[in-house]
Amino acid sequence: MLHKALLSMTLLGITGNVWAGGLMVYEVGQEGAGLANAGAAVLATDPSILMNNPAGLTELAGTQVSANGQLMLGDITFSRDDGNDFDGNEGGNALKYFPSGSAFISHQLNDRAAIGFGMVGNFGLAVNYDDDWAGRYFTQKSSLIGLAFQPTIAYKVTDDLSVGVGPRIMFGRFVTEIAVDNNPLGLGNAEDGQLKYKDTDWGMGVTVGVLYDLSERTKLGLSYVSKIKLKFEDNPDFDGISNPLLNVALGRINADQLNVDMTVPQTALASISHQLNNQWKVLGSVGWQDWSEFGKIGVEVDGNPNGSSVSRSVDRNYKDTWHLSLGAQNQITQKLRLNMGVGYDSSAVDDKDRTVDVPMGEAWRLATGFNYQVDETLSVNMNYTLIWMGDMSVEQSKRNGETLSGEFKNAAIHVIGGGATWRF
Repeated sequence: MLHKALLSMTLLGITGNVWAGGLMVYEVGQEGAGLANAGAAVLATDPSILMNNPAGLTELAGTQVSANGQLMLGDITFSRDDGNDFDGNEGGNALKYFPSGSAFISHQLNDRAAIGFGMVGNFGLAVNYDDDWAGRYFTQKSSLIGLAFQPTIAYKVTDDLSVGVGPRIMFGRFVTEIAVDNNPLGLGNAEDGQLKYKDTDWGMGVTVGVLYDLSERTKLGLSYVSKIKLKFEDNPDFDGISNPLLNVALGRINADQLNVDMTVPQTALASISHQLNNQWKVLGSVGWQDWSEFGKIGVEVDGNPNGSSVSRSVDRNYKDTWHLSLGAQNQITQKLRLNMGVGYDSSAVDDKDRTVDVPMGEAWRLATGFNYQVDETLSVNMNYTLIWMGDMSVEQSKRNGETLSGEFKNAAIHVIGGGATWRF
């Protein structure tokens, strides 16, 4: 049983690392990013609507192509407190920068039907701490990237009602590195080893939506995105394992495969817009995300010489989240439109369950931007969002009782994005 216990010590950080960047990102550079997701399921100003509500494609004339990009600049820095037991520094800024983007195309088949295709990276983030920081046995660096592809078809059932559907095909990539304690019993002064793991997988879900004109000035949009399952399974690499007991344990177990299963949350979104006059439009959204299912992680190491395996299932106590946003558009001139919005997302974790691999909490969004119509065939947009998470405490312990304790103070992410839409 000793080799199993030692292996558990070695792999203790893995179940946490799959959480790095377990976030649904609303911003992908599109015009709606300047509204903090307000009206996302009714804002059919370009083909990016298919990401939030495929029914919105019936609102677009001719053929339209949209390309967008953005850069996320984080300020997420950990500070230890008196309850911390680990040596090392405080890790630096865990999210220095993270680029992402999107591309969409729509085509009007006739007065009733339209098709489209979208490619968007709106799931996942990354953390990257200093290698020798105090929380190195929980995570050093990790990234989980989800890139979604969605062919879409939409149909206008009546003059007021449109429906849309499209499979959402996701490519997932998971990379993680953690330090391995070569002195698991506190004896000796050997340098840390390291575990490295990376793999990719494909998963599939579906997006469905409805768009309804309540009146000439008011639109209602409803959409649903199903869950997508990803399974990562590859060989973990161990470097610098100098502790002989750990080497024996890893040799006897012959850990040739590590399985990490996760579920990208299902989501539901309701949006409304109302045209106050020729200049002003107000928008709002209410959303739900099923993070409670994403919070269950299974880890399995196959290859035990006795034919058995070591497996653990950890529930990170994640809970479903709710989203609320309000925004407005001001058509200042025939060519220039200003956007502004505020949004709130509840936290997927209670303070006692927060971990350093995903410094997640409740988040406020303050967003603004503009859209400029260059001519009949081209419009461009720019936007900025402040994602404010504030102070987030962390108290995370190993099985031997050692505790990493501290706080992320004034945590925030700045998102700068923009794009262009061509119409033919």
